[in-house]
Amino acid sequence: MLGFATTSMAQRGGKSVSMDGESPLTVRSNGMGTAGDNYKGFIYGIVKAVNKDEIVLTKTNAGMDQTFKFNKKTKFIHDGKGSSLESVKLGDKVWVDAAQDKKTGDSIARKVVSGAFLM
Repeated sequence: MLGFATTSMAQRGGKSVSMDGESPLTVRSNGMGTAGDNYKGFIYGIVKAVNKDEIVLTKTNAGMDQTFKFNKKTKFIHDGKGSSLESVKLGDKVWVDAAQDKKTGDSIARKVVSGAFLM
């Protein structure tokens, strides 16, 4: 497995990026840690559905589809810059910072990060 991981890495500007298309990026940037470290506590997945009210992720790190509701405080980041819901497309790989609504039990997306994860 280690040999496969090594051959599936591409070198870009001193950063190694996994190119297998399925697993979360494993980015090392000058010894500062991985992209997973940058988004510790976030949920990684691929956008299965998205509309003005919610996003559904598949292939999450929890191993099942997960739904996150949006509210007026939800922030969107695309390629390291403030963005909007319109930047999130089906099939995108995203990281979601979520909290649980104490009244309804819904998962609320506080932040949705897409695009380049090299921040």
